Order: sequence, then C-alpha cells, then structure tokens
Amino acid sequence: MAIMNHSLFALKLFSALGCGLVAGVFFAFSTFVMSALARLQPREGIVAMQSINVTAINPLFMIALFGTGVACLFLAITSLFKWHQPGTVYLLVGSLVYFIGTIGVTIAFNVPLNDALAIVKPDSAEGANLWARYLTTWTIWNHVRTIAALAAAALFTIVL
Repeated sequence: MAIMNHSLFALKLFSALGCGLVAGVFFAFSTFVMSALARLQPREGIVAMQSINVTAINPLFMIALFGTGVACLFLAITSLFKWHQPGTVYLLVGSLVYFIGTIGVTIAFNVPLNDALAIVKPDSAEGANLWARYLTTWTIWNHVRTIAALAAAALFTIVL
C-alpha cells in the first residue's frame, strides 16, 4: 500500500509540474512570442511560425504536453475509485481541466490552424490573409490552453 501511495504522489507531482511547465510555454507564446511574430512582415512571420511548429514536435515537448495528459487521464480514473479521500475532487477537476482545456483545445483548434499554416505559401496573398486570421485565432485558443494548464497546476498543487 505504501508503494501505491508513493506512486500516486509521484504521479500527482509529475502532473502538477507538467501542467505548470506547459502553462509556462503557452504563457510565453501568449504574452510575447505571438506579439513579436505579429510585428514581422507576413512572409517572415509565417516562415518563423512554420519553423516553430516543426521544431515543437520533439520528444521533450511531446512528453511534457501529452505525457501530462496521460497522467491526468490516469488520475481522473483513479479519483473515481478514491472518491471518499480528501482532495479527490481537485484531482478530478484538475485532470479534466487539463485534458479538455489543454489537450482537447490543442487538438481541436491549434493543430488544425498549424496544419493550415504549414501548407500556405508565405509570399502569397492567401498566406498574408491566413496569417492575419491565424495570429488572432491561434492566440485566443492559446490563451485558453494557458489558463487551463495553469488552473490544473493550481488544483494539483492544492492536492499535494
């Protein structure tokens, strides 16, 4: 039983740290990266963001983003079996907030926008039009991801 409690504590800690780390990455994009890219000419902004989107798909970031999601999913399921224990509601809500508000938003909104940007020609009028919409829409959804990841980190921290 002690090993199970230590493992569950480690998973909660990993989730809290993962949510905080992901929130920090998204916060950086929301507060200065996207603003910096918006100051560039559309062609340069598109090329820079296309490069960012390619390099973001790397093992460390994927583990942080999706590994935390898997941990949250496990904690959500576990919380249903330990409902009588103190703090379980924070575990469940934190897990769902991260999974839906961060992973779900990423898959449903940010990735499709990234995919559309990936195939546009940076020098084209279509590219400039897409870039103008992309800057606003992608950033709005990134704000949602940031808030969700930060809220989940706070809820996991309360549990700890």
